Amino acid sequence: MPVHFHGQLFLSLALTLSLTSPSEAVQITGLASPNSFVGDPTGSEYFISNINGEPDDRDNNGFITKLNAEGKIIHLKFIQGGVADVFLHAPKGMALVGSVLYVADLDQLKGFDKTTGKLVATVSFSSRSQGQVSLTDVAASPTGLLYVSDQMANSIYRINPTDNHHVDLLIRDTRLAGPTGIAIHPTTNHLITVSWEKGKILEITPDGQLSEVEANGFFTSRFQNLSGVDFDQWGNMYVSDFTKGKVWRMTRDHRFQVIAEHLPAPADIGIDRTNNLILVPYHYMQAAEMNGLESPPSAKPKSEKRTLADYGFIPPPPKPGTEGATK
Repeated sequence: MPVHFHGQLFLSLALTLSLTSPSEAVQITGLASPNSFVGDPTGSEYFISNINGEPDDRDNNGFITKLNAEGKIIHLKFIQGGVADVFLHAPKGMALVGSVLYVADLDQLKGFDKTTGKLVATVSFSSRSQGQVSLTDVAASPTGLLYVSDQMANSIYRINPTDNHHVDLLIRDTRLAGPTGIAIHPTTNHLITVSWEKGKILEITPDGQLSEVEANGFFTSRFQNLSGVDFDQWGNMYVSDFTKGKVWRMTRDHRFQVIAEHLPAPADIGIDRTNNLILVPYHYMQAAEMNGLESPPSAKPKSEKRTLADYGFIPPPPKPGTEGATK
């Protein structure tokens, strides 16, 4: 049932999400330009990357915050640039693979032990593009491969951790239009990425073939600068629009629903599929939030005519017999 939070929710900005229970969202404050929010697959701990400055500066002051299962900060600067021989400038996207937390940091992918914070791997990408390298997000496939998006070079790389972190270029294409968030589709295992410059959702096959899942054309210009993407346990996709301040859900039959709006710069969102939570970092508010998700409503039958609500232009009409407030 949709619940409206007001009052102390980040300067009274209203967040509306579909919740599994009436409990309030968990709010995390005291961060520094938070960019990515991920959870351990066991649902027992969480990590937030903090750029702590300009997103392209080599200032060695970025840090990773560690939270417990309840969303309470265990260690604000669990991994910190400039401490214990760690170089961490502007950490952005992250992915957990076993005991290793992988972090995209400018032109390097770094792996840290999730328990101790010790650096265990460094992969450099500085020589793989003729221009500036700006690694933005990381995703791990079920086969153990890693994928990293490079926003500036319109590229996505594939890394094999079992082969000394060998790097291949999966795709370099201007149609990527500044790839930011990336995720693995739970059914096809294809790579899904979102575009910062064009607001597109794109799909990439294991051999690098690119197609549009959702175009952002004249009649469906619902997105502006997409930042994050992830999937829930039912295979529904969630994307965050950094500039428009919205989080969208795309159901398996490609129906779009705004599940949250008026948000202060939602960055690289994550989904905790174990506990059915959405994890939202607010880049400019120096804060983040954990909130519950409900099981999405069933897909609309193909025989039922679509309305403008399916395309995000107007709110859907109220359904008879539905309890609670409507969005």
